[in-house]
Amino acid sequence: MSPFPIATDKKALEEGTVLAPRFDANGLVTCVTTDAATGELLMVAHMNAESLRLSIESGEAWYWSRSRAELWHKGATSGQIQTIVEMRVDCDQDAIWLKVSVAGDGGCCHTGRHSCFYRVQPLREPSARPLAFA
Repeated sequence: MSPFPIATDKKALEEGTVLAPRFDANGLVTCVTTDAATGELLMVAHMNAESLRLSIESGEAWYWSRSRAELWHKGATSGQIQTIVEMRVDCDQDAIWLKVSVAGDGGCCHTGRHSCFYRVQPLREPSARPLAFA
């Protein structure tokens, strides 16, 4: 059973002051994590009700590992603990945004990089004519 209430109507969900996250069919909500000091996007992960509750209570980021099917206290083994500076929820409460301060070497990616978003995908040159629907 989730420790969070379920919003009974759209107005309560979107305009209310009660945290009522809308977990998906797998019991997860997407979490975007950025560096509180720089705004850099660090990672995207998922939270279940327990990891969200632990994050709120501890002030440190907890996630749900889909690959390991277990709670994941970010930095527990690496020393890269994420201390939450601010937590936000989006308009329809199906995504969480954490602004964090990262301990240790400041890395967040399991590849050893600072951010999981280290690759840049070049975009194609825009065509001379506007795109048209087929």
